[in-house]
Amino acid sequence: MSAFRGIDDLGPLEDRPVLVRVDFNVPVSAGRIADSSRIEAALPTIEALTAKGARVILLSHFGRPGGQVEPALSLAFVAPALAERLAQAVEFIAAPVGDGAREAIEASSAPVLLLENVRFYAGETENDAALADRLAALGEAFVNDAFSAAHRAHASTVGLAQRLPAVAGLAMIGELEALEAALGSPARPLAAVVGGAKVSTKLAVLENLVPKVDHLIIGGGMANTFLAALGHPVGASLCEHHMTATAGAIIAAAAQADCKIHLPSEVVVAKALEAGIETQIKPVEEVAADDLILDLGPASVERLIGVLQDCRTVVWNGPLGAFEVPPFDKGTKALAAAAGTLSQAGTLLSVAGGGDTVAALKAAGVAHQFNHVSMAGGAFLDWMAGRELPAVTPLRANG
Repeated sequence: MSAFRGIDDLGPLEDRPVLVRVDFNVPVSAGRIADSSRIEAALPTIEALTAKGARVILLSHFGRPGGQVEPALSLAFVAPALAERLAQAVEFIAAPVGDGAREAIEASSAPVLLLENVRFYAGETENDAALADRLAALGEAFVNDAFSAAHRAHASTVGLAQRLPAVAGLAMIGELEALEAALGSPARPLAAVVGGAKVSTKLAVLENLVPKVDHLIIGGGMANTFLAALGHPVGASLCEHHMTATAGAIIAAAAQADCKIHLPSEVVVAKALEAGIETQIKPVEEVAADDLILDLGPASVERLIGVLQDCRTVVWNGPLGAFEVPPFDKGTKALAAAAGTLSQAGTLLSVAGGGDTVAALKAAGVAHQFNHVSMAGGAFLDWMAGRELPAVTPLRANG
C-alpha cells in the first residue's frame, strides 16, 4: 500500500474537471524545446486521467516572470508539443484565471487543456488565498505531479491541495518511492555522493546525511574545503577557508556516527580552468601554491569505484570536478559509469538528482542506467537535507 494517495483514490472521474500541476519549465534553445523530458514525465498521469474520462486541466510555471505577464514566457508553445506526444488534442487557454478561463474551459471540447503560466499571477509564489480560490473553482479534484515544485508552498501546489481532494500523480509517486528506497529504508551499505562548488550551499545536506549513510563521498570544489580543514594544501583552488571549522565539525560528527568520509587522495591540477590546458596528477599533499584542483585523479576514482562496489544503494547530487570543461569531466564520468554498470547488474540501487547532476550523467551517457534520475533541483536538495516538502505533506495517505 502506497504512503500517498493516488489517482484511484479520487473515485469516478467521468466528465469531471481535474486540475493537474505539472512541471513544463522546459529548456528552450532558439525557440525550440531543447529537452522534452519534463513533458514526457507527465504523459502517464495525463493518459491515466483521460482513460478514466476526466477533463484534464494542466497548470505549470515557466521561467520567472515575477507575477507579471511576459509574452516571451507564455506556455502556448508547449500545447502542440504535448498534443503530438499524446496523439490527441490539447487546447491552450490564454484567458486569465477568474476572468474568462472558466468560460473557455467549459466551451472547449478538448480532453486536455493547458492554462497560461501560473507565475503570471503575483499571488502564485505567495500562496495567495484569493488566487488559490480562483484556481480551485476550475476543477473538482487536484493531482500534483510536479515533484520539482514540491519544496515551494505556492498557490498551484499547496493552495490547491488545501481546497480540493488532492492526490499524487504517477510521476510524483515514482519520485517519492525512489527517494524512500534511497534514504528512508535503503539496502545497506548506503553511500552518498555529494559534489558541487561550496560547502555553504549544501551544509544542511551534509549534516543530514552523516548520521544516515555508511559512506559519504565528497567531491568538487567543496572537497577542497574539507582537504584544507585536514591541513592539506589546496593552492589557488576554489575553497571556502572560512568554512574549514564547519568541515572539521562534520568530519568529527561522521566519526561519531560511524560514517566514513571519502575525500580525494589524488587530484588533477592545472594553472587555469581552460579546455585543453596542460594538467598534472598529484597527491593532495603535493598541491602547489599556484595549482587549481579541478578533478579527481585516477587513483581516487578507482578507490571510489571500490566503495560503490561494496555498497547496495547510492544517492548522488553534484559533479566531482569542473565537468563542464574537458578534461576535468573524467572523474565524474568514470564514477558515474561505474555506478551505472553496477545498477544495470542489479547490485546497486542508484538515485540521482539536481540539474548539474543530470547534465553530468547525460554527458557520461549513463543517465538511463541509473535506477532513478530526478530532474528536480531545489526539491531534491531539500529532501537530501531532511526537510519536509510542503507540497508533499497534503498528499500523504494519513495526511
